[in-house]
Amino acid sequence: MPVVTASLTKDLFAVIEERKAIRHYDPNATISKEELRTLLAAAVKAPSAWNLQPWHFLVIHGKEAQRRLSPIAYGQQQIVDASAVVVVLGDLEANRNTDAVYDPLVREGTMTEEVKRQLAGQIEAAYANRQYARDAAFQNASFAAMQLMLAATAKGWATCPIGGFDPERLREEFHVPNRYVPTLLITIGKAAAPAHHSIRLPLEAVSTWVES
Repeated sequence: MPVVTASLTKDLFAVIEERKAIRHYDPNATISKEELRTLLAAAVKAPSAWNLQPWHFLVIHGKEAQRRLSPIAYGQQQIVDASAVVVVLGDLEANRNTDAVYDPLVREGTMTEEVKRQLAGQIEAAYANRQYARDAAFQNASFAAMQLMLAATAKGWATCPIGGFDPERLREEFHVPNRYVPTLLITIGKAAAPAHHSIRLPLEAVSTWVES
C-alpha cells in the first residue's frame, strides 16, 4: 500500500488554500500551448461515472480569439486580459466513449467481454434518459474543471470559474457540436490584483454527521 508522506499532504492542502478566484490579470503575461496541455493533462485525471470522461475542452488561446469570446461573456475584462480561457464542455453522448474506454482493458485481460457487455448495457440504459445525460455532463465536467484549477494553482497560475456567459452564442461563434453542452469558462493567467476577500460558511453549517 503506498505511503502518503506528510510533505505531499501539506502541499495539497497548501494548493487548496492558495486557490482563489482571480478576476484581474496581467494582460501582457502569456502561457504556452505546452503549459496549457500540462494543465489539461492533469484535469483529465479526474474521476467520472463509468470512467466515460464526459468532458471536452475548448481552449481559447490568443487575444483575437479571446476578444471574440468577450461579448459572449458579457464584456468581462478578465476574458481578454487572461492568458487563456478554457471552456469546459460536458459530453451529452459520453456513451459513445464506451468502446474506447473498455476495449483496451479487454485486450490486456483486465476486463472480460462479459463484464464489458454488462457495463455497456447499463450505460446505454442510463443515456437513453436525456435528463441523466445532461446531469452527468455537468456533474462530471465539474470534477475536471476543479482539477484544472488546482493544477493551475500548483503551477503558479491564477484562475477564475465563470458561469456568466451566453451558451447559445458560444455554440454559434465557436461551432460547438450539439453533442456538447457549455458548462463554464475558466480564465487562466497571472494575477494583477489579489482576490476579493471572501468568507466560508462554518463547517457545522454545511455538514451533517450520521454516526452509529
